[in-house]
Amino acid sequence: MPCKPPDNAHPKWLQLRNFVRALRFPTRWLIIKYIGNGSRSTKEIYDYLTKIGEQLTKSGLYYHLSELKNAGIIEVAEYIDEGGGAPEKIWKLKIKKIVIDLLETEEGFVSD
Repeated sequence: MPCKPPDNAHPKWLQLRNFVRALRFPTRWLIIKYIGNGSRSTKEIYDYLTKIGEQLTKSGLYYHLSELKNAGIIEVAEYIDEGGGAPEKIWKLKIKKIVIDLLETEEGFVSD
């Protein structure tokens, strides 16, 4: 059963919960490491993961990318239109650190 936030949940608690949810799968850590300081296309990420032995469908990859994006960890850097279908997304890290300051009340957890 999913963890339901209390009605008066602090915004930092909600943000931390989103990070934890996004980072709970080892595949997502592999995606983050592979993107690194650069940018990678969806196809490059898929090819890399399958090459290192990850058992992953394309729809599974899209789900992992979506969860990382929804948590604010990665973002679409650009689109490449190669014709013949939807443009391919190029991904980059949006954040590189998550800092938890238990005494800070105004800032979130995100740090460059």
